[in-house]
Amino acid sequence: MAVHDDCKLKFLELKAKRNFRFITFKIDERIQQVIVEKLGQPDEDYNAFTSSLPADECRYAVFDFDFVTDENCQKSKIFFISWAPDSSKVRSKMLYASSKDRFKRELDGIQVELQATDPSEMSFDIIKSRAI
Repeated sequence: MAVHDDCKLKFLELKAKRNFRFITFKIDERIQQVIVEKLGQPDEDYNAFTSSLPADECRYAVFDFDFVTDENCQKSKIFFISWAPDSSKVRSKMLYASSKDRFKRELDGIQVELQATDPSEMSFDIIKSRAI
């Protein structure tokens, strides 16, 4: 599975310049390539991110999560989320699962990985607990 250059470039912008809050990626099966689907603006929140994921299709996503530690320090962690809802096609789930590690290696700087098959597995509370 090839990875479009835009995926790496936009991820670097999220990581270094913080131009985006999140990025969703999809596999374009016609050209056998991972492409950028949506760029979340810096002022968008976690709810905007979760609502951008389709209910019945697989996606990859990265989310830049800002939080405050118990010591009152402002921190940020970049999450890689593999979204594979139960209602998505089996072929699609297999394609995303088999391409995940290769794609993730292209995105240098991911700090936390999460796999989710329904929204409850990536609730805000879960994201927060995995960040700390």
